[in-house]
Amino acid sequence: MSDSDNRVATPSQTVGPFFAFGLTTDTTLSSLVRDPKAPTRSTLRLRVLDGSGAPVPDAMIEIWHSDPEDHRPRSTRPSRAFGRAGTDADGSCTFELLAPQATVGPEGREAAHVNLCIFMRGLMRHLYTRVYFAGDSDLVQDRVLALVPEDRRATLVAQRVDGSTSAWTLDIHLQGAQETVFFDL
Repeated sequence: MSDSDNRVATPSQTVGPFFAFGLTTDTTLSSLVRDPKAPTRSTLRLRVLDGSGAPVPDAMIEIWHSDPEDHRPRSTRPSRAFGRAGTDADGSCTFELLAPQATVGPEGREAAHVNLCIFMRGLMRHLYTRVYFAGDSDLVQDRVLALVPEDRRATLVAQRVDGSTSAWTLDIHLQGAQETVFFDL
């Protein structure tokens, strides 16, 4: 038996900082839109900030949400639109997506949202959170948002950019007084 046969799993090691090897300058990784003429096209700018408010320039964010372009029968599981992008020197990345839709499932109603997974240096495990959209009347009925203390819900709600109907922005604070709500999955 060789030494390689005696390997055992060890605890997680910190994530990163090697995401640049897995990412390319191909911007299609951050576009969840298949039809360039889609009428409900939106942009979502995310900015990752550390505990002191400084940008995190080398994080990687994966997003997914129900796919409004999916035209399969309702009896099948809904497909998911998926994207991935690295943050720039400002700690930002921008995704192009179709406006997510509210969903109703066996566990209740969920407002339109985007799921996030954040990978970055110094993390032992990646972080999960959601992005909701300001002004959505379904927010009061969302079963997941209802689990978040009311005074913390704003950390999950993207705001319109300069009154735009299709451009959104959200800062993700990793620590501190404005720390974003993260979910234990």
